[in-house]
Amino acid sequence: VQLQASGGGLVQPGGSLRLSCVASGFPLANYSMGWFRQAPGKEREGVSCVSRMVDTTYYADSVKGRFTISRDNANNMVYLQLSSLNSDDTAVYYCLPKYGSAWLYDSWGQGTLVTVSS
Repeated sequence: VQLQASGGGLVQPGGSLRLSCVASGFPLANYSMGWFRQAPGKEREGVSCVSRMVDTTYYADSVKGRFTISRDNANNMVYLQLSSLNSDDTAVYYCLPKYGSAWLYDSWGQGTLVTVSS
């Protein structure tokens, strides 16, 4: 299992970014996929999740209405559209697969840093 997140960067408050995650080494279509983030000095937290067939999505209360998760199973990609960003969204963002109810915590890949600052 390999995961590579990208698309992070420096953005002003109120701005938007689109994060991408490319997955390899496993059939993405068989897994739910989630996005997590870890802010400086804080524990990693779940941000969003999308089911295998995109029929169910989950968002943490802190991002609900501002972030949108999507996936492209044919190309093994997962996306997270971030909008109305604020300084609390500053973090390293990671994607992770979930099989059934089990997150594959041994499969953390490279995250992407999002910095929200004026």
